[in-house]
Amino acid sequence: MTCYNLGIRRETSSDVAQPWLSEASCRLPDHCRPFLVFSFGVNDTTLENGRTRVAEAQSVENTRQILKAGQERYSVLMVGPPPIGDKDHNQRTEQLSRRMSAVAAQEGVPFLSVFQPLSQDSVWMAEVSADDGAHPRAAGYATLATLVDKWSEWWFR
Repeated sequence: MTCYNLGIRRETSSDVAQPWLSEASCRLPDHCRPFLVFSFGVNDTTLENGRTRVAEAQSVENTRQILKAGQERYSVLMVGPPPIGDKDHNQRTEQLSRRMSAVAAQEGVPFLSVFQPLSQDSVWMAEVSADDGAHPRAAGYATLATLVDKWSEWWFR
């Protein structure tokens, strides 16, 4: 198994929507069994100049387009956006996560909502708050990895 993390810091769903297919296609040749996990959204809900970086309706449409095109070619899952160390930001992210979950259900793509369990996890919240306000340290990422590993839809056990 070869894994590629194509995440780029501060990218929004609009940033992901453009290049993801060409990036995946060159890494997943026809002779392999490809699996894709999408996860984005927190950067969409970041306020800049008094508004979110991506309007919620556009985030939802980006999610729909990405998941629809993804599952036409690959096995696809989506992990929802996690909470960060900012209460107001988290309200926007939680709302977007609910809408993304609904889109994933409509598109037939399994969706793991990590927002609630991570927002109630003392390790995750302490670590995202202690560093840059958004990214945990190793123990926080281990908590997230455990949620994914225990998810009934996860392919690799």
